Amino acid sequence: MSLFETMAGMDSIEIGLWVTGAMLLFVVLGVRVAFAAALAGFLGLLWIFSAKLGFERGFSVAMKMAGTIPHSKVSTLALSLIPTFILIGFLAYHAGLTRALFEAAKRWLGWLPGGMGVATVFSTAGFAAVSGASVATSAVFARIAVPEMLKLGYDKRFASGVVAAGGTLASLIPPSAILVIYAIIVEQDVGALLMAGFLPGAVSAVIYAALVILLAKTRKNFGPPVTGFSWRDRFESLPGALPIFVVIGIIVVFIYGGVGTPTEAGALGAFVILCIALFRGARWPQLKSSLMETAKLSVMIFAIIWGVLLYVRFLGFADLPGAFSDWIVGLEQSPMLTLLLILCAYAVLGMFMDAIGMLLLTLPVVYPAVIALNGGEGVTAAESAFGVSEVGCSIWFGIIVVKMAELCLITPPIGLNCFVVAGVRPECTVQDVFRGCMPFFVADVVTIGVLIAAPGIVLWLPSLIGYA
Repeated sequence: MSLFETMAGMDSIEIGLWVTGAMLLFVVLGVRVAFAAALAGFLGLLWIFSAKLGFERGFSVAMKMAGTIPHSKVSTLALSLIPTFILIGFLAYHAGLTRALFEAAKRWLGWLPGGMGVATVFSTAGFAAVSGASVATSAVFARIAVPEMLKLGYDKRFASGVVAAGGTLASLIPPSAILVIYAIIVEQDVGALLMAGFLPGAVSAVIYAALVILLAKTRKNFGPPVTGFSWRDRFESLPGALPIFVVIGIIVVFIYGGVGTPTEAGALGAFVILCIALFRGARWPQLKSSLMETAKLSVMIFAIIWGVLLYVRFLGFADLPGAFSDWIVGLEQSPMLTLLLILCAYAVLGMFMDAIGMLLLTLPVVYPAVIALNGGEGVTAAESAFGVSEVGCSIWFGIIVVKMAELCLITPPIGLNCFVVAGVRPECTVQDVFRGCMPFFVADVVTIGVLIAAPGIVLWLPSLIGYA
């Protein structure tokens, strides 16, 4: 039997496994996720349709799908959130709001052990609430916070590590580009996912801050506090950071209050920050830089989405998600243990793939399996394995898996935030940043454990707007 006959005789599941293995090989060899997924998806579609229709007709069908799928999916209204959220972050930086936010955090929290580290954590959390990009958050605070900590005698590994780890909070705290992408993949309400990220993001920031304080109290000269600020100095620092909280209020009111859609909230937030930037003296070079950086980051994200959508459509024809779901449910072990093993697999994948690409590639297969583990469609919280309803499970798992994706940003060898911080601060090598992030990896594991044990932290705010 020839090789072509052998390939044509394979069933769809076998084809799905072979193509998925080839795609993972491409990624390990260094091919960008967008191109690896697009190539694997196209070849998979060609393989399946050629086996059924012959090569010529199969090639024609695969080419038509390759041309129509990206446009039909990416033209959805929800994805317009991504560039507006990213633009808010870059405009806030050029308007000087990030420096004002950091200064306020320093004056209010600097007196604590490791005070500058604590101030960095909460200022990155505040900036994350107006920026949907972790990379942008890390780059901005590498310029602002690291020099301040080095002047006070902080270890450069810790100083760079806390900035890289703090930047990951932008993945969880709305507006978050990754949460938007997750909502679109699993066909969940974007507003519910964004609301669900607030409390877990705050919990994650508090755990980070507690870790910094613990390290400062147990290690001699680890993080000297900053003193000398009067109450008048503290209150004088608040007006400069106020616009950030205005934008946060706009997003919350639009989503929670039902005033408008998340897309309208992002657009209005960007307009407000633009007006503030102009009022504070921003000129065309700064505005041009904000627009160009937004365009570059948005195109990178959309390119990954375009490529992965082809692969996702192929998975549907190969029926790999259904087969994986049946296999997972059939395992003779507790659903919680299976969930933990899935999360461990994400931790391993995060060492070799970027966060967005990893979620886009895995969720079409993993998400149906997790819903099935919980009890399937229509299950109530009382009947479920994880103590959450079907809708609640979708939101809860989304927050947990996005938190796992944050680990990708600070774990070697791909940890993008670490490379960004090292690129901005030449005095800090990539190895220094990775070492500084190690304690925060432990903090992230603790945060994930808390969110698994107490799903109410995730689901309380969505329940107020009629979800979960």
